[in-house]
Amino acid sequence: MGLKGMFDSLLGRSKLPVSNTERLFAISTAVVTMEVSLNLHPSGQAGICFKSMSLSQYENTRKEIEELLSYSTKETGTKFHIEKDKYNFLWVILDDPDFEDLVTNIHMISQTLIEQGFSEQILCAVYRFESEGPVYWIYNFKQGSYYPFVPRGKQERDNSTELRLKALIENELPVEKNVEKWYPLWGMPF
Repeated sequence: MGLKGMFDSLLGRSKLPVSNTERLFAISTAVVTMEVSLNLHPSGQAGICFKSMSLSQYENTRKEIEELLSYSTKETGTKFHIEKDKYNFLWVILDDPDFEDLVTNIHMISQTLIEQGFSEQILCAVYRFESEGPVYWIYNFKQGSYYPFVPRGKQERDNSTELRLKALIENELPVEKNVEKWYPLWGMPF
């Protein structure tokens, strides 16, 4: 630990861990348990959310993501679009009945953003499932872990179901242990 690291430690400042994008793939194997044991079925939709950037950076990044997705989705048939939500965050939204294709494309987009120097802008990846309503598994890039989000009603969430899902899947999926970091994402565009 260098001098700066020592002072940061003494003053209680810490850096967030660098996210391991390979952990995104953990949901590929956990989806079987989700379907069989939890009655959660992939909806065929996923998205990746990132903070706004300057207009020129946004246009360049958008163009690169669109080119990559246009190429990669020819084989998979994945449909995609890019939009801003009401909070001015940017979303790349994917539609594909093949869950593996969703996971692979989310990983590819995140890698592209990281390679372009935008790792700090990436907020989360979201996979939508259906049960008795929508259930979302959110991957927090800053923490390198997943957490469930079960919205019920306009601005309410089903905390007991979220905790039950965590308990039943945490052996297969890197689930965020600190529930205070399970941020609700109201108004997602899918």
